[in-house]
Amino acid sequence: MSDVRLTFKEMCSKFEVTPRTLRYYEYIELLSPERQGRSRFYGARECARMTLILRGRNFGFQLEELRQWLLIYDQDGTEAQMEVFLKMAERKLKELKEQQIQLAETLEELENLRKITSKTLHPKK
Repeated sequence: MSDVRLTFKEMCSKFEVTPRTLRYYEYIELLSPERQGRSRFYGARECARMTLILRGRNFGFQLEELRQWLLIYDQDGTEAQMEVFLKMAERKLKELKEQQIQLAETLEELENLRKITSKTLHPKK
């Protein structure tokens, strides 16, 4: 994968993101493509970072959290980055589990309200 060299358009297509998204990720320093004149080229490093960014977004991490996390790799290496990831993952798992409980409660409440309303509207059913 070290010989990967994607154009801006190819990068958008490969990762199914809009040009606006890709430009924004560059603007907030999540990505740093190689520039030749007005053209941008994305290598293996940028593709790997984009994969991590999109995965992190799917898990609900904020872009600034991801930027800081990627910066740790650049400054301190893989092990430090992995240690921080463990903390981030624990925090996110706790948050998601709390949301899951709240969602279950909301679903139950809505189901009960629907049943009550249905019985009121159609008492013979």
